[in-house]
Amino acid sequence: MSEQKEQDLSGVTLLGNQNTKYEFDYNPGLLERFKRHYDPMQDDEQIVNLDCFEFASRCKKTNQPDYGAVYISYIPGKEGWMCESKSVKLYLFSYQCHQDFHETCCHMIMKDLVELLEPAYLSVYMDFHSRGGISILPYSIYADEDHQDLKKAMQIALMTEITHHTPRPRF
Repeated sequence: MSEQKEQDLSGVTLLGNQNTKYEFDYNPGLLERFKRHYDPMQDDEQIVNLDCFEFASRCKKTNQPDYGAVYISYIPGKEGWMCESKSVKLYLFSYQCHQDFHETCCHMIMKDLVELLEPAYLSVYMDFHSRGGISILPYSIYADEDHQDLKKAMQIALMTEITHHTPRPRF
């Protein structure tokens, strides 16, 4: 069994903080990261998934609320940055009064996380509740040079899935 080493959590300030301040407009400065606690084997690439089922933003044109889910998946990059989950929750919450289109919100989340984590691969998929009879499901993908094949395979898989897509019942 390997020996546990001390983990540096100096950049993690929100976790365990009982005086959490909720921001109601977009703020990427809320995101926090930390170095992974282990040294991965050269061939080992961990995949991290973060799911948020209570995302809200506002329509850029009408200011009507839009609700949906956010699914984030990433492979940490060479530096091994991991995303602190409470900061992701507060960051996503900060979209509540932000006015933008679904596709733009998805791309902004992807860009902010790529800037923070410097990942090998990162995808953001959003599943918005239909409004006006149309559901919007944007997907943004980032891949470093070594993961371009994975990015292309995901894009092909998504496009294939879309052609066989059947509507989901909403209750």
